[in-house]
Amino acid sequence: MALDRSLSRRRLLQLAGGATLSAAAAGTLAACGGGSGSGSSSAGGTLKVIGVGDQEAGLRKVLDSYKSSHSGFDFNLSFAPADQVQTALRTQLGGGNAPDVHVVYPGNGSAMSMVQLSKAGLLTDLSGQSWTQQVPAGFKGAFQNDGKTYIFSPGSSMLGAIYNKKAFATAGVQPPTTWSELLEVCDKLKKKGITPIALGAQTPWITQLIPYALVPGTVYSKTPDFDDKMAAGQASFADSGWVDAMNKYLELQKKGFFNDNPNGTTYEQATSMVATGKAGMAVQVSAVLSAFRAAATAPDDLSMFPFPATDVAADNWIPAGVVVGIAVSAKSKKADQAKSFLDYCGQQENLNTWAEAVSCVPLYGDAKVDPALTSFLPLLKANKAVPFMDQRWPNAEVQPTHFAVVQQLLGGKTTVQDALKKMDDAYKKGA
Repeated sequence: MALDRSLSRRRLLQLAGGATLSAAAAGTLAACGGGSGSGSSSAGGTLKVIGVGDQEAGLRKVLDSYKSSHSGFDFNLSFAPADQVQTALRTQLGGGNAPDVHVVYPGNGSAMSMVQLSKAGLLTDLSGQSWTQQVPAGFKGAFQNDGKTYIFSPGSSMLGAIYNKKAFATAGVQPPTTWSELLEVCDKLKKKGITPIALGAQTPWITQLIPYALVPGTVYSKTPDFDDKMAAGQASFADSGWVDAMNKYLELQKKGFFNDNPNGTTYEQATSMVATGKAGMAVQVSAVLSAFRAAATAPDDLSMFPFPATDVAADNWIPAGVVVGIAVSAKSKKADQAKSFLDYCGQQENLNTWAEAVSCVPLYGDAKVDPALTSFLPLLKANKAVPFMDQRWPNAEVQPTHFAVVQQLLGGKTTVQDALKKMDDAYKKGA
């Protein structure tokens, strides 16, 4: 499906991009070398690259393409789970022994975000590359710090429900457009012996997805400037529509609409459940559609729909934001080679290749959009989309606090008010 130029310029690329959500969709740790690993000195030898699993399809395609057109170039590509990105990779960066090219989360809000790393002097300035001049104004906060660009990202990802069309057909249901309809769909799926919603909350970044899907409707549709009010000390998590979102999260659990023991279920297990039709849906980012399809016997059975939060259809906004990116380590001994590769990524053809492979909308230019995202486009066009929530959080403590309190909520070890108070306390620590 072709995205019209007016949409891609006017609104979709005005979203300020959520940093760590789609970035955190990390997949499993796996070494995936680009070739022999030898390389030649004329091309700078083997480039060490580490990414996250949801970006493998796109990153690998562009690396292979670059290799085919640059004699002597080779690469060693590996992937790390989100928790290792936040800990081990962050430690490597501080110690000067990080990969030449590595995953970075757009904007702010985590220890591996562009703002946090660039402030620490750990990233190479990319501002001289021509593609940086095409970053839309609304996205600059995701790519730039103090006017300098430090990260490349292929485009924007949607967050909603990835669902199995055969499972829905078995239960005689269609994608819902209101919260009440969602509950009805879940009930009918459950009565057919199908787990309504697969939730792999043992994998920490999964815990945030349902709140992120609900909060645009429960908070931002009513208070579009909520982030500004939070920054000014005029709003809080505990006294806002976040309460409604968290209560609805627990309502889904209490009604038995999740798989047994979500805190003991991994992302990979939840993916398999939806891909095989054992579960009807999972709340996820579009960047992982390829992983769900790869796990399915019939990839065309998988599609997406916006996850409704309210019974007023007009209030059901969506989250959308810049997907996980890559950057060049400031201490890389192959910085020139690494920067050359990122410049190559920014060329329109290569940008489109990456974006199409991971089911996101390219950062700039015209391109095809995955048909699974069709139902999201009217909401984007109507200005009913907001960045992933962590994009505007002032420090790297709010998000892990969010992970932890959701697991505690699902385990019956805290209340919604106490959970949100902990998030407020983390937020008040500032930048």
